[in-house]
Amino acid sequence: MEIILLIAVVVIAVLAYRSYRRTQLQTKKRDEISSAELESVKKTADEDITKFGEELQDLDLDMVGKDLGDGARQDYQRALDSYESAKQAVGQVTEAEQIRHVIEILEDGRYAMTCVRARVNGEPLPQRRPSCFFNPQHGPSVEDVLWSPPGGAPREVPACAADAERVRAGAEPDVRKVMVGPQRVPYWEAGPAYSPYAQGMFGALGGVMTGMFIGTMLGGMFAGGGYGDMAGGGFEGGDGGGGEGGGDGGAGDFSGDGDFGGGDGGGWGDFGGDFGGGDF
Repeated sequence: MEIILLIAVVVIAVLAYRSYRRTQLQTKKRDEISSAELESVKKTADEDITKFGEELQDLDLDMVGKDLGDGARQDYQRALDSYESAKQAVGQVTEAEQIRHVIEILEDGRYAMTCVRARVNGEPLPQRRPSCFFNPQHGPSVEDVLWSPPGGAPREVPACAADAERVRAGAEPDVRKVMVGPQRVPYWEAGPAYSPYAQGMFGALGGVMTGMFIGTMLGGMFAGGGYGDMAGGGFEGGDGGGGEGGGDGGAGDFSGDGDFGGGDGGGWGDFGGDFGGGDF
């Protein structure tokens, strides 16, 4: 009995220490983010919002003369509301971690836009998937592709059709690059301010997200527990505005348990075992 109690005390002490260390790491990483880095990630998010607005204009032109059903109209309104909400939210950002909320709103709008096109074209609603890992401006991914960062181990990442084809052909994907000092680098090598930016896109994948970024600057941060527990991330359905959204294509399919709407579209359930056990 005494041995059991001793083990319990040791376990509690270890958990308490880990929680303390995680808090320390989170505070340290927040303190390390300069005002210049904050402005950089805000600018990146603002550019993404602007790009999404341009795509909405293109969608508007494409829909001229077409008969939109109730579902398409609701999805369209959800996309428009997400655009407006994201613009408002990015203007209120005062800390880097707030960028996560901005990107989550934008993610919801991007998915709603793909639902509009699917409905109008008489196609099945697309599976709810994370954005293209290489460049979120490409919109929701369509498949997973095996990719390795320079000098890093291979891992599967979500990709748009064009980038997946580039990677399979041995070409460089169209990577979202941002300014760091005098040079442009991939967003995953841009420093701690971009941790919430990445979490806004992939936080709902939970621990899978760490495996995606291993071998990059952000990978070390996620492994250390920076910016909170990612496993509970994900959309709550109302962040992007738009009321009830697009019916069965709404944001409720994107839950914090890492399920992007089923297991048929790319094996996201396999990630947890491959990356969670220290293979890298």
